[in-house]
This record gives sequence, structure tokens and C-alpha cells, in this order.
Amino acid sequence: MLFLKSTSVTKAPGIYEVDVAAKPPGKTFGVFLATDPDNPPHALLSALNELGFQTSYQQSYVHKDKGKVLDLHFQKDGTDLFNGWKAEECAANLAALDELFGHVGIKFTPRVMSLAEAYS
Repeated sequence: MLFLKSTSVTKAPGIYEVDVAAKPPGKTFGVFLATDPDNPPHALLSALNELGFQTSYQQSYVHKDKGKVLDLHFQKDGTDLFNGWKAEECAANLAALDELFGHVGIKFTPRVMSLAEAYS
């Protein structure tokens, strides 16, 4: 679940927060979204699926400020060991995500999770 300060501000229509992160060693990234379930970003979610990202987790909850949130996680298998991404897949997938989120005005910085975060 993403750390979400408030549901009163969105980064784009229907999107509260975006995180693009990988478990160590950091070659295969997942997309983590906190969305508004009453105003879901259908076009963006469809575009993620078209890029090959599949929903791996979803959970609804009520934020402490009483706003409703749908937490979504997406992953895409690669062709490396354990369905990881090879270097060229990583570059291509991150470029595609940058373009996709750029169309709705969202900039992100891909990051590698800490061991504690990745395996908690």
C-alpha cells in the first residue's frame, strides 16, 4: 500500500499516487497506484494492460481523511530468470511507462525498494 497523505488532491483525474518500484536488485519494476474508486482512470488502466502489465493486487480501503481509495499493483513478466526483465526490457518498459504517465501529466522516478519494504 502506498503512503497517501490525503485524498483531497490528485496527481491526475482518478489517481492519488503513483510509484514505480522494483525489489532488489532492481531490474523488474512494478507499478503501484492509489486510485479513486468512484472516478477510476479507465483509459490509463487499459493502457497499462495493453503494455502487458497485469493486476497482481487490489484492495479498497477508507483513508483516515474518509476518502475512498483503491490500491492497485501491476506487474509484467520478462524473459529473464524467474520472469524478470533483461536490461533491454527494463529500458523499454520504463520508457513506455514514462510516456504513458506523461500523457496525464505524471512524472515518476523509478526506485529500488529496501529489503525490508520488498519482503514485508
